[in-house]
Amino acid sequence: VQLQASGGGLVQAGGSLRLACVASGHSSSTYTVGWFRQAPGKDREFVGANFRGQYTVIPESVKGRFTISRVNAKNTVYLQMNSLRPEDTAVYYCASSSSVIRSNVASQTAYANWGQGTLVTVSS
Repeated sequence: VQLQASGGGLVQAGGSLRLACVASGHSSSTYTVGWFRQAPGKDREFVGANFRGQYTVIPESVKGRFTISRVNAKNTVYLQMNSLRPEDTAVYYCASSSSVIRSNVASQTAYANWGQGTLVTVSS
């Protein structure tokens, strides 16, 4: 199983970015794909997940600004980020697992497979 995250870059505050996570070795429609981010000096933070291709989970911290979608034909899960703020600056990771359950979807320890991360920088 391999995950490839892409789409990061430099954007001004208020702007948007769409990150993509392409999975190989499993179907995004049967695995839960989660997005996490880690800012310098901070713990890794959950920012959303597509739960087994059935529905999305978005934490309150980014709800209303971040959305998740998937395209099964491309085995890809997207993280759409709008109204970006400087505090959204971080390395964003996608991760996947077939064993995530609803109660641990936000826990990074529930995910077995991780992509390499893509850097998002939001300037003020």
